[in-house]
Amino acid sequence: MHLDSTNASDLFISLKDKKTIIDNQRERSMKVAVQQEDLQLLARTLQEQVLAQVPSGKVFQIRCAVNKDELMILIQHPVGVKVDIEQVFAVLEDALQSLPTYREQRVQCFLRVTSEKLPYAKRAITIKQPEEDTTGTQGFGYTEDFDDSASFASNSLFSVARNPDSAFTQENLVGEDAEAVFDPLADAPDLTTIHRKRSLVVSPLFLGVGLLGITILGVGGYLLTRPCVMFECKEIETAAQLKMESRQLMYRAKSENELLGVKQRLEATSAALTIIPQWSPRHQQAEELKTTLAAQSDKINQVMTALQAGIAAEQKTQIATSSLEELQARQHLWRQAIVPLETVNPNSELYNFIQPKLLKYRINLQTVNKQLLAQEQWHKKLTAAKEVASAASKWQTSAKSLREWQKVQSTWQIAVNALSVIPQTSPAYSQAQKLLIEYKPQFAKARDRATLEQLAAKSYQQAVNIANQAKAYEKLNQWQAAAAYWDQALQTAKNVSPDSLYYTQAQSLIAPYSEGLKQAQAKVQLTNTWQQTRVDLNKTCTGEIRICTFTFNSTGIIVKTTPEYEQAIQGGFSEANPENPNPAITATNHWQVLQEALTVISENANLPIVIYDSQGQEVYVRTSGG
Repeated sequence: MHLDSTNASDLFISLKDKKTIIDNQRERSMKVAVQQEDLQLLARTLQEQVLAQVPSGKVFQIRCAVNKDELMILIQHPVGVKVDIEQVFAVLEDALQSLPTYREQRVQCFLRVTSEKLPYAKRAITIKQPEEDTTGTQGFGYTEDFDDSASFASNSLFSVARNPDSAFTQENLVGEDAEAVFDPLADAPDLTTIHRKRSLVVSPLFLGVGLLGITILGVGGYLLTRPCVMFECKEIETAAQLKMESRQLMYRAKSENELLGVKQRLEATSAALTIIPQWSPRHQQAEELKTTLAAQSDKINQVMTALQAGIAAEQKTQIATSSLEELQARQHLWRQAIVPLETVNPNSELYNFIQPKLLKYRINLQTVNKQLLAQEQWHKKLTAAKEVASAASKWQTSAKSLREWQKVQSTWQIAVNALSVIPQTSPAYSQAQKLLIEYKPQFAKARDRATLEQLAAKSYQQAVNIANQAKAYEKLNQWQAAAAYWDQALQTAKNVSPDSLYYTQAQSLIAPYSEGLKQAQAKVQLTNTWQQTRVDLNKTCTGEIRICTFTFNSTGIIVKTTPEYEQAIQGGFSEANPENPNPAITATNHWQVLQEALTVISENANLPIVIYDSQGQEVYVRTSGG
């Protein structure tokens, strides 16, 4: 193409104007490039806040642009994501309010589904800050909130010819019509794109507004240059990487040292996150990572603590002991090692690491439990023996019967037997031997006393039984047997030991038993006398003829001469003969001899006697003692 001109001045002016136009375009392009970079930084900052505070924030995409003197923010997300609209707008408002600015400004925020052309929610946010307008820049325009997309569509129809300097050119329009529905952020910077191919044409006014927005982000000075506030955050990147790797590191650990190394990395990485200030948009993410890393570190720490208890228990186990206290201490250590390991979930990355040790610890604990059980049994036996001996001693002071003394004896015997079986290998053996020295004499004393009481009780009861038998013979008038039993009963009662509880009772039997014996002996003597009296009477009253008949009882003797005897005296002795020259004298003498014989019998029997003739006439009387 050729340029034809005959006017040099026109050509000069044309070249000058072109240079001016080119300079203006270059300056404008530089400003737009700066604005794009600042808007990208703002969008990234807001993106991090949404990611940290909104549950599904990782699927959100945020873009920023300047249009019609207003800062516009678009938040979009995939279809099917459940969104808390108020929470999203609140997060954006809090983030914008925390950035320093110089005047009250308004920002338009839109929320839409990625595949949709129109937003389903909009919010105008006013940024209120100290009003020190040192830049002379105009504030953002004001737009009323609306609730439906139709209203937004009617307020979003803009003509390119109406605003040739707008940040959104014909390429921003959706559809083929000049009045198509406006997409407010169609060409806004994408978080995934650092440099855009198209240049935005921004009016000087909006360039000032854009620069003011970036100044808002940078005016914090020192605060914004703190770690993880505006730029890269290696601490979070390292922590996030370790968060993903820690499970594998813990799973692959083969020794306590390797596990300790993982724990130290977790603690160091977590400590590095503490440098991130609270005003950093990464602070929430840092806190979450610290919590996660701390939880992983706690898992390892729990296992390491258990392993240390296991090591201590193993060291103690190498030394043999029968001490109850030492065995209890070892048992406690093994339990300290086992309990934390038992809480490890089978799905945990540490489960395979702790299982062999847990099995070993359980076996060792079982061994200690058996030893402790054996020793505890001997100690329990020792303690039980003490308690039994205490009861025996108490009962011994108040025993008042054979049964109670037998109880004391058996109780002491239980205590002695319990102590005697404690083996020399038991720590309770020494104390058991000392107690045996004390308990055995007490047992012997109780045994002897119980034996004494048993013999006394037996004697007392025998005396009573024998006396009852004597009484039975008395009822049968078997006085000889009665006297013998009374005598035996009396002697048995006298044999009851004075040291026994039955002595007093036995003493109370002596008097009645003596009396019983005396009476029985008297009866025996009387019986014997009567038997002799009967013999004597029978002998006296019997001859060639029956001389007399008799009866006697305790009141006296009654003798009655027979008619035959009387006739014999009268007839047989009436005639004289050489052998009996004087029959009358002979008859008198014979009667006298009979009377004397009967008198002697009466005296021997100590009974009165009365003699009657055959006719019943009293012929002789002798009173007792007469």
